[in-house]
Amino acid sequence: MAEQHPGVPAQTEGWTTVIRPRTGWFDIDLAELWRYRDLTLMFVKRNFTVLYKQTILGPAWIILNPLITTILFNVVFGGLAGLSTDGSPSFLFYMAGNTVWTFFASCINNTANTFVANSQVFGKVYFPRLTTPISQALTSLINFFIQFVMYALFWVGFALTGAELRLTPWLAALPLVIVEVMLLGLGVGIIVSSLTTKYRDLAIAVGFGVQLWMYVSPVVYPLSTLGDSPRLRLLMQLNPMTAPIETFRMATLGTGTVSAGGLVYSVAFTLAALALGVILFSRIEKTFMDTV
Repeated sequence: MAEQHPGVPAQTEGWTTVIRPRTGWFDIDLAELWRYRDLTLMFVKRNFTVLYKQTILGPAWIILNPLITTILFNVVFGGLAGLSTDGSPSFLFYMAGNTVWTFFASCINNTANTFVANSQVFGKVYFPRLTTPISQALTSLINFFIQFVMYALFWVGFALTGAELRLTPWLAALPLVIVEVMLLGLGVGIIVSSLTTKYRDLAIAVGFGVQLWMYVSPVVYPLSTLGDSPRLRLLMQLNPMTAPIETFRMATLGTGTVSAGGLVYSVAFTLAALALGVILFSRIEKTFMDTV
């Protein structure tokens, strides 16, 4: 027996599936996305295969990239520049910030070319287009878990050597913080991918923009180094990545500046960016084949 869909003319009742145009601003079928979850997981597997195909070290780069970056931060910012780490071991301080930031940056960079990179597939077969950026975000999440395990092993190693480390109750909030970081990166990445269908140079600028964003985030320095400057503190509080990074450090190192207001603002910014991204995505996917 065919199911009668709201808004579908009665003469179509004999059909089991009715395909109709989508015209709403927020026309995303979440139930359909869930039905295509196997396709999303297949895309996740494809992402790993394509990324590490014909490489010497393969998935080892998941660990080597943040490890090498942390060592460079430790030498340049901790050794040469002598930036404060609020009493935390400098290596763990930089690894904590770099672990969260790498996760966020990969979510943006991997989803920024969704339409351009998948235009040939999108033009041949129908499936929910949001499965591709979601699969990229899930791929970044898996990479983050691997890097977090590495961070945890270094944390245990420093603790065994007598370093002053302490876990705080903020540890219970880490799963929500990680989900927020993923959704923020997904939202920003979807916005960029939607705009790059008409403005290709945005794909080039996004990598540079993410690098600049890192230096206005407390990745290589704590908020305490800003002193009492109200303008600098306001600038940092307007950065939605400030609260997640500081919360991660507070949870695992016991140092950082975390406020409920900062977390609420970060979550609100994330939801707004994600909603805007989905709206743009749903509008662009209807006509992107004419511009890509």
